Amino acid sequence: MGRRGEEMVPELELREIDLYSFQGLLKHEGKERFGEAYRKWQIDAPNFNIDGHYPVRELWARARDCWNKILIHEGKSVLVVAHNAVNQALVATAIGLSTEYFRVLLQSNCGVSVLDFTPRLDDGSPHICLNRLNQTPSSPVAAGSSAGRKTSMRIILACHGSTQINTESDLPNLGNGPMNMLGIIQSQKTAELLLDLKLDSIVSSPQIASVETAMTISKVQEAADCLGADCVPRYVEMKQLQELEVLGNASQIQRGCLHHIDDRAAEKLWTQSEIAWNSLREELSSGSEPQKILAVVGHPAAHIALIGHCLNLTKEWLRSFHLDNGSISVIDLPDGPSGRGIIRCINYTAHLGRWSIPVTRPTTDDEEF
Repeated sequence: MGRRGEEMVPELELREIDLYSFQGLLKHEGKERFGEAYRKWQIDAPNFNIDGHYPVRELWARARDCWNKILIHEGKSVLVVAHNAVNQALVATAIGLSTEYFRVLLQSNCGVSVLDFTPRLDDGSPHICLNRLNQTPSSPVAAGSSAGRKTSMRIILACHGSTQINTESDLPNLGNGPMNMLGIIQSQKTAELLLDLKLDSIVSSPQIASVETAMTISKVQEAADCLGADCVPRYVEMKQLQELEVLGNASQIQRGCLHHIDDRAAEKLWTQSEIAWNSLREELSSGSEPQKILAVVGHPAAHIALIGHCLNLTKEWLRSFHLDNGSISVIDLPDGPSGRGIIRCINYTAHLGRWSIPVTRPTTDDEEF
């Protein structure tokens, strides 16, 4: 193998968060020595103060400054390797999120997050879009904690598979056609990823591609317990939610990117998705089950809006996220349906294998899958 022409560039500002007197302590030692301060670190990290410092605020300031150093490097792609908390701060500051989002956008060991910087024609400043969050080698739906906290409620946003309409930008009614062969394969791959989960219900958009994807997931779920000698089919309740429907001009919504959506369309999408988000939380609240996993199947644009509502953002942030057909995004709710959501991953596509758009895809505007 030949050597790369460029050396790796060390950057001190990418060091992990500095916790001062907390440094080097085990958790139980932190509790014993600092008591209330340790509790503050656990429940209100952005306002946690120790030795006269606010570690999370300092981390955010370092991340903002570090972007100026990262973006001066020539080349279309820059790889930044850093720690969990630093990467959280880099992602958040890039798209304009404050310190209150610490521990909300998860970063796992070996997790990859991708930010796209696209120059604007008007003033030259880049439009910044979070293309992927926390693309991990292991399954994002495997059992585990969210930011160190156990979670019993989870929403899995599964984008429907590709349709012929994805490549015909002059057609209306996005997602209201059947999936093509690629989309059928993608939906099957998504169903296989969710195989080991016991979904409590599947909620889908009434549009054809979403219903087809939901049916594929349902069939695999119901067959999951029939792999052995004792066959007891698993029943999964299926529902349709009208507010997940996405209608409009496909030229504004291409490959799950809302960069070109106009204000009127954004307002409509945002308003109906708020109703959908509240309906999903009510769905999680129904019944007496202490644990509940909900799969939601719809168009990437609808799921971008749901992520925005989960994060308590405004419609202006719709242009800051990207989702691909066949991808999944995972939201954990450790405090229940009325609590704050923790984003485990956004636009996860590793389960699609060769049938996904690569993380390091070309950045030219005319690239088609």
